[in-house]
Amino acid sequence: MKRLMRTLSVASVSLMLSACAVAPKAPPEVLVQQRANERWQALVKGDFDKAYAYSTPGFKAVVDSSGFRARTGIAGKWLGAEAIRVECDAPVKCKAVVRLDFKPLIYSKSFDKISTHIDETWLLEDGQWWHFQKI
Repeated sequence: MKRLMRTLSVASVSLMLSACAVAPKAPPEVLVQQRANERWQALVKGDFDKAYAYSTPGFKAVVDSSGFRARTGIAGKWLGAEAIRVECDAPVKCKAVVRLDFKPLIYSKSFDKISTHIDETWLLEDGQWWHFQKI
């Protein structure tokens, strides 16, 4: 009986380990949505260095983090953001639709927050999804 229990234990552990080894990766839409949300959380918090890290390697080779900050804007103007939809038309390219909430530049009692949607392009390079920006 002990021998049978030991054999079953070894078999179940082997089965669990093999299941982990072949666990499917998340679909690109899920991965891009997660990375887009992480990037925007960093921007809303004013952590430009963290947001810059999501840029494509080609962009980072040409634009440094201070140049990224100058292009991106001023922390505090964004109130929140959420990637609400991701569409992948090609295996290496996705479009994320992001709802962006921000403070208007001119204060008005009727508009303390404005919401809009923006489209972002995300590219797959070396197994990772990166936010594409024109140089």
